[in-house]
Amino acid sequence: MELSVISIGIADDEALFRKGLRLLLEDFNDIKVIMEAEDGQDLLDRLAERDQHPEILLLDLKMPRLNGIEAAKILREDYPEMKIIILSTHYSKAFIINMIEIGAASYLPKNTIPEEVASTIRAVSHKGFYYNNEILEIMRENMMNKNIPKLKTPFEIEITQREKEVLQLICEQLTTTEIADKLFISPRTVDGHRNNLLSKLDCRNTAGLVVYALQNGLVEIKDLSL
Repeated sequence: MELSVISIGIADDEALFRKGLRLLLEDFNDIKVIMEAEDGQDLLDRLAERDQHPEILLLDLKMPRLNGIEAAKILREDYPEMKIIILSTHYSKAFIINMIEIGAASYLPKNTIPEEVASTIRAVSHKGFYYNNEILEIMRENMMNKNIPKLKTPFEIEITQREKEVLQLICEQLTTTEIADKLFISPRTVDGHRNNLLSKLDCRNTAGLVVYALQNGLVEIKDLSL
């Protein structure tokens, strides 16, 4: 069976960190770094010049010219299929919530060990996002904070019982195959329900579905692995 290789981009203004991370990641046979950028503007320029874009982007937040926050907003609009993993020294609740609401598929501190970075990359590739227990707890606290305005689910949006079940299992971070097995349906049917949810809830990706579901109380928090 041929090994599926995950293509990666790295955007970080620290050349030593960027080069070192590339060498560490390429020790894993299923990960290949296909591009680097030294800041947000350099990233956008390089993406515009390329026909092949990375599946996953490792993005720093604090960079000159165009920082990671602004770059992520542009990427969400221009390259919605690209999954973003924030890898930053800024590991505060405010930054985490902000980037997840923008659409980040995961968020890791820069002192994360290479094996955890690699496992997060694989999870994001397979599931569309990956939030560890700490991130999920921060998201839950944010949702429970009465001072933060919550989105309201429009009354005209009708979500079927099966779609609710699929959404719950997506938020529990099950893969498409695992959801299919649990609900006794085909993976193709799971993808169909996910696509319907994306359309109905006006979300761009799976990470957006999770944020929307948590903010609007569409899933049972107690069932999540916190």
